Amino acid sequence: MDPLTIVALVFALGFALTFEFVNGFHDTANAVATVIYTRTMPAPLAVVWSGLMNLTGVLTSNGAVAFGIVALLPVELVVHVGSAAGAAMVFAMLTSAIIWNLGTWYLGLPASSSHTLIGSIIGVGLANSLLAPGHVFGDGVNWGKVQDTVTALLISPVLGFVLAGGLFLLIKLVIKYPALYEAPPENAPPPWPVRAVLFLTCTGVSFAHGSNDGQKGMGLIMLVLIGIIPAIYALNPDASPAQIAALASASQSSQTVLLKHVGTQGLPNKAQTDDEGVISNFIKAGGAYSENVWGSMGDLNGKVVSGLQGKTSFTGLPEQEKRDIRTNMYLVAASIDKLVKSKKIDDPADVTTLKAFQKSVDSFTKFIPVWVKIAVAFALGFGTMIGWKRIVVTVGEKIGKAHLTYGQGAAAETVTYALIEAADQFGLPVSTTHILSSGIAGTMAANRSGLQGDTLRNILLAWVLTLPVCMFLGGGLFAAAILALTRVLGIK
Repeated sequence: MDPLTIVALVFALGFALTFEFVNGFHDTANAVATVIYTRTMPAPLAVVWSGLMNLTGVLTSNGAVAFGIVALLPVELVVHVGSAAGAAMVFAMLTSAIIWNLGTWYLGLPASSSHTLIGSIIGVGLANSLLAPGHVFGDGVNWGKVQDTVTALLISPVLGFVLAGGLFLLIKLVIKYPALYEAPPENAPPPWPVRAVLFLTCTGVSFAHGSNDGQKGMGLIMLVLIGIIPAIYALNPDASPAQIAALASASQSSQTVLLKHVGTQGLPNKAQTDDEGVISNFIKAGGAYSENVWGSMGDLNGKVVSGLQGKTSFTGLPEQEKRDIRTNMYLVAASIDKLVKSKKIDDPADVTTLKAFQKSVDSFTKFIPVWVKIAVAFALGFGTMIGWKRIVVTVGEKIGKAHLTYGQGAAAETVTYALIEAADQFGLPVSTTHILSSGIAGTMAANRSGLQGDTLRNILLAWVLTLPVCMFLGGGLFAAAILALTRVLGIK
């Protein structure tokens, strides 16, 4: 690598890991709040243990949330992430998210890093639709995926409030252990049964946080690696000869299906068609289907077939060839997904063939190296070590009028763990912060302890403002970065 590439790589990775470091201030701090506040574990030990469980969660994650976040981005920016617009996109998303996260952390407000990042992504998409030629405002933003994600982010705190309150009442009804419902004494740890329960719930929330929130940074880091050093990371560098042969076979089988659907309309008249443009316009949110889609898919997949022919390894392939194979596979696989979901393919056998190719493509384009997972986990852990105290005090003392009891902490954390694990199964990003703080508020309401209006108002205000503020920051920073890179530095 040349010196400029190394500098760009170090800067971009440092930026992405800084986002996860700041994320540790917020979300991971919530995972240790109850065990630290109740003196179940000393703060240093709690943070280290939580970090290990975050690492375990990150390492065992399937990447669905990571690439769910990437799916929110405009197609042309994902496909051309190595361009000036792609670099501006990553810079704008991370900068706006870091600014808002640091501001809310300084005020001790448990705001959501998930909301922050998604607001930034929407802002980038809107700005791109204004700046890119041939777009109308809002064009290119994956509004369907945004709706699913925002719905999950809005519903999960409500579920946290209701379920944690209900679980706490059930615990009080079933378990007659007075110490469980008392506020922690000043300088004494809880009884050992209570300590064991809180230790387990902290472990579960930390693991779940790593498996969900940790993935958000991983998706962005992969965009950085693909954009800056595609010669290494455009395609899965660990793919075996057998996996490459299976991919080549699946692409050939798919080509037969695609050419069948082209019929008499496609390839003969397609010499002047911008295949990439046709498919990019089709797979973006609101993109309309046309008969040209099949011909363009056939052309792009034909290039994949020829590009994979005779290959047993991707090592040593020219950078541009790797980038082209990835781009063509990504576009064809995304088109297959949309065609199947919109029921444009009648033959079940064709659906099976195309879906098999799509699944094979995903293993080559949606991968996360182990070192990326470890780096993200360490960044989260170090962030928690530095910034846990402000959030812990808010969670333990400022949500309810009474101090948090052992039973309330256990109920809130149990529900938080369960909801995050459920979201993982659907590849949806949710906020540990929102679920846990809502869960604690639910237990306070169930116990009739009373809620502190000022704190709740500030938390709700932070929740409400996060999306619009980060949309504005993300869009503004994206536009500024585009102008700086293209007009000042002359980078295309």
